[in-house]
Formats: sequence, C-alpha cells, structure tokens
Amino acid sequence: MKRILCFGDSLTWGSDPAIRGHRLPGRWPRVLQSALGPGYEVIEEGQGGRNIATDDIPEGEKNGIRYIRPCLETHNPFDMLIIMLGTNDLKRKFSYSAQDVAWSMERFLQKVLTHRQYSSATHYDILLVSPPPINEGLLTSWLGDVYEFEVGMKKSTELKAWFEQLAQRYEIGFLDAGQYCESSELDGIHLDEENHRKLGKAVAEYVRNKLAEA
Repeated sequence: MKRILCFGDSLTWGSDPAIRGHRLPGRWPRVLQSALGPGYEVIEEGQGGRNIATDDIPEGEKNGIRYIRPCLETHNPFDMLIIMLGTNDLKRKFSYSAQDVAWSMERFLQKVLTHRQYSSATHYDILLVSPPPINEGLLTSWLGDVYEFEVGMKKSTELKAWFEQLAQRYEIGFLDAGQYCESSELDGIHLDEENHRKLGKAVAEYVRNKLAEA
C-alpha cells in the first residue's frame, strides 16, 4: 500500500468558507483518497492557522517547521509528502513579502530534505503545492483586515512563481493549485467542496503518475 502524507493549514484541514469553524467532509485529502482507491492510504495533517516557520504568539503552536520532523517520524514510512502552506504567512501581523514567505519555505524544505536523507526509514517523494491565490471575496470577509485586504491578495498571486523556483532548485515536485481550483468568494481564502474536489482530483493524477514511475 502506498502512503501519502498531506501537511498543510486550514485549506488541508477543510475549513468551510460558509460556516466559521466547520470542517468540510469533502475536503481535498479525502477526495484524493477516494480517487486513488484502496491501494493508497492518505494521511491528513492539516491545522488551521499553521504557517511555515514563524512563531505565532497570539494563536499559539502554529509553526510548521517546529512540528514537521515529529510529524514525519510519527507517520514513517510513507511514499510521498505533500506540502501546501504559505497563505497564513501573508497575514498583516507578520509583514512578510512573498519573497520572505519563499525564504521561509526554503528553510522548511531544507529541514525536510535533511530528514529524508539521514533519518527516514524509506525514501519518499515530495510535492510542493502553491496555494490558490486569495480573491476579492476577502474584501468583504471577516478575514479582510487580517490579510490587509488588497495587499494580501497581491502577495498571494506572487507565491506561485517563488515556490516553483524552489521546487526546481531542490528537484522536487510542484503543483500550482490555482490552475485547478479557486478560493471561495465568501471569504476569499478557503475552498468550497467543489473546489476541494477539483484540487483533490488534480493531486491524485500527479500522485498516480509519479508513484507509477517508482
């Protein structure tokens, strides 16, 4: 059985853009599991508010780089790690540019790659997913001020290019989620079930093709 570990934030956890605090049953890791079938096990590791490599004092333990190694060792062995982070790093309180977010992701990837080389029970593939851009729904959302409205929207559109460069540099897989799904206009950030379905199916196609090569 092939095992897939999905590490992300509320977009992976399945936050419902229509009901604050509600978790969608049709979130993309479950769509991925259904699309791949019984020969695969999909492990969900989504946490609302998780960022890449920054301590978030008001929200608590949301620093992805501090948790990633225990997470990897908890679920070892597995065949693929899928990483989709970056949206929370665009919050006003961090004052990060898109390039700053990419530098954080580079540190994160270096830690993962070191684990894979020296500490993993087995080799695993890595897929970096650039999250879908924030859309205009943010402007009327309760999250608008959190992401500094148009400023956060603009930064989110810049992440794809930076993350793609990182994937090329470190020779890992890359997928631009924005090519397959879009954020809900209800809050500008999270996905509705239809867009979770689209993303899950796109990731499933990548996983099947990649692991078939192994």
